Amino acid sequence: MNEITRLFDFPYYQLQKYNLQDALVTKYDGQWIKTSTQKYIDEANKLSRSLVRLGIQKNEKIAIISSTNRTEWNITDIGVLQTGAQTVPIYPTISAEDYEYILNHSESVYCFISDEEVFEKINSIKKNVSSLKEIYSYNEIPGCKNWNELLTLGEDVSNQEEVEKRKDSIVTTDLATIIYTSGTTGRPKGVMLTHQNIVSDVLMSAERVPFAPGNFKALSFLPICHIFERMILYLYQYFGVSVYFAESIDKISDNLKEIHPNVMTVVPRLLEKVYDKIYAKGAELTGIKKKLFFWATGLGIQYKPYEENGWWYEFQLKIARKLIFSKWQEALGGELKLLVSGSAALQPRLTKVFTAAGIPVMEGYGLTETSPVISVNDMRNKGFKVGTVGKVLNGVEVKIAEDGEILCKGPNVMTGYYKDEEKTNEALQNGYFHTGDIGEIDTEGFLKITDRKKEMFKTSGGKYVAPQILENTFKQSRFIEQIMVIGEGEKMPAAFIQPNFDFVKEWASRHQDLNIGTTNSEICKNDDVIKRFQEEVDHYNERFGNWEKVKKFELTPDIWSVEDGHLTPTMKLKRKIILEKYKDLYQKIYNPQ
Repeated sequence: MNEITRLFDFPYYQLQKYNLQDALVTKYDGQWIKTSTQKYIDEANKLSRSLVRLGIQKNEKIAIISSTNRTEWNITDIGVLQTGAQTVPIYPTISAEDYEYILNHSESVYCFISDEEVFEKINSIKKNVSSLKEIYSYNEIPGCKNWNELLTLGEDVSNQEEVEKRKDSIVTTDLATIIYTSGTTGRPKGVMLTHQNIVSDVLMSAERVPFAPGNFKALSFLPICHIFERMILYLYQYFGVSVYFAESIDKISDNLKEIHPNVMTVVPRLLEKVYDKIYAKGAELTGIKKKLFFWATGLGIQYKPYEENGWWYEFQLKIARKLIFSKWQEALGGELKLLVSGSAALQPRLTKVFTAAGIPVMEGYGLTETSPVISVNDMRNKGFKVGTVGKVLNGVEVKIAEDGEILCKGPNVMTGYYKDEEKTNEALQNGYFHTGDIGEIDTEGFLKITDRKKEMFKTSGGKYVAPQILENTFKQSRFIEQIMVIGEGEKMPAAFIQPNFDFVKEWASRHQDLNIGTTNSEICKNDDVIKRFQEEVDHYNERFGNWEKVKKFELTPDIWSVEDGHLTPTMKLKRKIILEKYKDLYQKIYNPQ
């Protein structure tokens, strides 16, 4: 196979080039079970044959909802695509109401699910989805058909010729998948991506990834229903990387130590949590060990690539890596050579400190609508710059509109939003996709994102405020778990802050004369706590102009979560919903009685 043009070409390419014994690896009942490249293809063909027998037609839609990443997801994806049908991946954490909307809007005929929790949710709305013929589960669930029934049905190879005909009829510009974006406002939009969209993005991104082909292990835990992780999984297949699926976010630490991966993708929130954990352990040290820890961390935060800091810094860094940062490496499995970060802006200090620790973080940028990568950092050939999202991929064109919006053109740009011509025409104009992000390209060709166009607001004084820049800065505080800057049309910016309650309790325990209460509500109303948060706000405000400083804030006792609607599944703030939830606090800030 010389050319990959469709998504199901990736496993066949891997078979020809690497033929891995551990192409996909999932833990079942405490055991890591390996699936070889050959078995991956064989199982996908079984599924294709059974779907053809069930009468699946080209261009019909099949949904996949899984609570964790697992081998079955990938087999289902390839098995469906080979028949000419399209996959509709759905976030497991969204509401049953959103399940109903997406299944109806996509007119999905079958749905593959992972577990009982998803089954209960889907069962509650099944009667309202007329197109849905059957649900198949990966786990054994009473009252639900199991996907093994389909694999058994597909063991008879007599209709493989029909599957081959279907495969041959699929061209690169055919629709491959519809991904519903969990927008921060309104109903999800169905992004239509062709085989060419995603394949081109994989192959263009491949130039930027320093993988050792056929010799790398990856840990996968970001949801595959999100295009970032899914595209990365095709990229892993292209490079012959063995993919191990993490059991859950809670077990990542254990899985890292069991697997010793060389690469994994992360979102900034995860990296923040990892750093906070490391920092907390360092703070518990005493004497010389503690001094060394903070010396090394301080050194890390001053990191500059390509030895820009000079020989003396590099000499100290070598010592810090040996004495301190090697322990960080061990905690992350000992073999991690690369972290790829996407989905939201990463604080530059995290890029610096992890890269200084010998675990380079390559930050990239893109959207579901661009399959997703538009640009990415690469340590090689001076392609890495802290505080940027790297250089634009070769083959993608980016220009900055007059109002600062990033416009993108290339083979990776979606064909449009499913059944929504109006929104498609808004997003795609004169051949360019309007990203909704504000950014700039510097003199060296690095792209920098400064804010979301829709999220920037004007105060009543006519001054523009870019909330994301403020929020990312304030979240460097260990006291602050989440923050949303508000103030559109008001005389000043303010903020809702969700405290890091664990850290606040730890801080209070170090000051034994403090009694801050036990519940989140008591903590948020405590004068000493509020006073301490004011110090944090004052500290970070110093970096901003007077018109954009956060002048007032209110602490919220709730833990902001996907389940309670504060965050999208990719951990972005749902601003309208948060504003609605805390309208009383908003009144307290801007219209105090």
